[in-house]
Amino acid sequence: MTNEQYKTRWDNRYREADFAYGKTPNLFFKEWLDRLEKGSLLMPADGEGRNGVYAAANGWQVTSTDLSPEGKIKALQLAGELNTNLTYIVGDLETIKFEPASFEAIGLIYAHFLPEKKSLLHQQLDTYLKPGGTIIFEAFSKNHKANAQVGGPTEIAWLFSEEEIKQDFPGYEILLLKEEVVGLEEGKYHNGEGTVIRFAGRKKAV
Repeated sequence: MTNEQYKTRWDNRYREADFAYGKTPNLFFKEWLDRLEKGSLLMPADGEGRNGVYAAANGWQVTSTDLSPEGKIKALQLAGELNTNLTYIVGDLETIKFEPASFEAIGLIYAHFLPEKKSLLHQQLDTYLKPGGTIIFEAFSKNHKANAQVGGPTEIAWLFSEEEIKQDFPGYEILLLKEEVVGLEEGKYHNGEGTVIRFAGRKKAV
């Protein structure tokens, strides 16, 4: 799948009237974000903004990115509904550059990047996080059984394992890393039992 095909897929989904994954934040993301001191937050692949907008409404300075301009439209709509604002950049994460060590936290919530790029993108994102900063990650595991209701990629290369996370983020204190079967109730496309990898990690000082 090319970047353009991937973008078209998400444009079509986000063009629907309803919010594909609802308007409320992912529960794991909310739980861990609420523990942190507020600061600057990067939300790659933020889609329709349910997580980035939640953070912005709760005092974070949020920069969201996504391939889909349709996602941005919905995210800004949601931000307006909650009387908050965030920076939202549309484009390929490979070409969107930030200053090193410019964020206190990064949220990666169902950020299933192209398989050949995902480790490189994780390493790129690591450079944007300040020492002592936190990554909050939830995505489908390689043991996940996708279907139309619960969602998720059908090809194993798009999915994650605990070992992969350890390899991609080696310089982190692992606060939590485990595979779990969770009940998802997130809009139209995440409903039912999903097998996920959950990771919260604090970047070690060099």
